[in-house]
Amino acid sequence: MATEPASSQLFAASRVIVDNEVDRALVERFRKGDRDAFTELMVRYQRPIYNAAFWILRSADDARDVAQSVFLKVAEHLDEFDGQRRFFSWIYRIAVNESLNLLRRNDHEEALDDEIDLPGGLGDPESHASDAQRTRDVERALLTMSPMDRTVIVLRHFSECSYQEIARILDVDEKTVKSRLFEARQRLRELLKAYRP
Repeated sequence: MATEPASSQLFAASRVIVDNEVDRALVERFRKGDRDAFTELMVRYQRPIYNAAFWILRSADDARDVAQSVFLKVAEHLDEFDGQRRFFSWIYRIAVNESLNLLRRNDHEEALDDEIDLPGGLGDPESHASDAQRTRDVERALLTMSPMDRTVIVLRHFSECSYQEIARILDVDEKTVKSRLFEARQRLRELLKAYRP
């Protein structure tokens, strides 16, 4: 299995600074034949798309495959993108759908190693040790949850999507998002209780 980036890098890099005006301008440039604009879109979204796929699939190789597939689909269908919508929501929806489809095709539910390397930090070692342990516990719990539970938690808490954005990405209404998120958080809390001494 490929070595994963440190968890704090995964979590931090999942956050996307969404600027719909910049995205819209890049899409328009690409539509007019500027291939560099597509490269800029890839740079903006490559890490967040990979991270979203990783947390659903729990596999670095599968997440890389999904990220490639997402950008191929985006390149092929960018002319169909509705500029009135947010590019962020559109590309995340493609990534989540691709990830869930791959999961279904492979019936992929194998466990990932519990230990994920964390970067060393500066400052109070006890505080960092406690934060690192908390991060490991959350990761372990997430990786045992269902793909849908992981998806809603990652989109809300690590990618910092609004309820409305998650609803668009998953193609459900906001009430359903809130319900799924509430239930997923409850299950996550129960799992985390098992890791406390």
